Amino acid sequence: MTRKKVKLAFITNDSARKATFKKRKKGLMKKVSELSTLCGIDACAIIYSPYETQPDVWPNTVGAQRVLAQFKRMPEMEQNKKMVNQESFIKQRITKANEQLKKQHKENREKEMTEVMYQCLTGRGLNNLGMADLHDLGCLIDQHLKRIYKKIEAMKKSANSQVGPLGVKCTSEAGRSEVHEHEQKPVVDMGVDATQNRPQWFTDWANKNEHMTGFGGDDQVVMLPFGDGHNAMWSSGFFP
Repeated sequence: MTRKKVKLAFITNDSARKATFKKRKKGLMKKVSELSTLCGIDACAIIYSPYETQPDVWPNTVGAQRVLAQFKRMPEMEQNKKMVNQESFIKQRITKANEQLKKQHKENREKEMTEVMYQCLTGRGLNNLGMADLHDLGCLIDQHLKRIYKKIEAMKKSANSQVGPLGVKCTSEAGRSEVHEHEQKPVVDMGVDATQNRPQWFTDWANKNEHMTGFGGDDQVVMLPFGDGHNAMWSSGFFP
């Protein structure tokens, strides 16, 4: 049977409060004894109550005096470092509860905006959303885009790590390496660099015949040297 959660509040009924005190005092003494035995530490417990004339002391008066004397020999700052009274304990509980509430509110808001985002993908408009909703939705979309971009960059790095700088992919297995040529063809650069790197015979020919409108002018056909030992202006990948 599941134990019922007890409401942490002052018990107004006298008989119920006295019964609870006796039961919990016994449990507290047992816990202190177990803590001291299992962990080998010095501990004591002193409990005053309106139901008894003398305080309850564990393990005994001499043992409690020894632990208290050891505590008083500590610097004052060390004494107060972990000291908690009823007020500070309640403040700690309230602070912790507020943090949990804030975290839960954030999670609920993210789930709500995620549902709105998916509904927009199906064609739902944004006319019913306020400025706060639009701001939160934009932040959520930015977060998803950042994750997507990071994943794309990781996939690119993974692909580049398997392909060499010259487009050669190297793999190794059992101490052997196999080299595979990349199937991408070289790109011909016909821009400014290609013009500057033209061979001398082409420059001389162009300067000599710059008055012509084409390769064949004045009934004369000009044949460019091809495959005759000269260095061609095109990449050797196409014309070796």
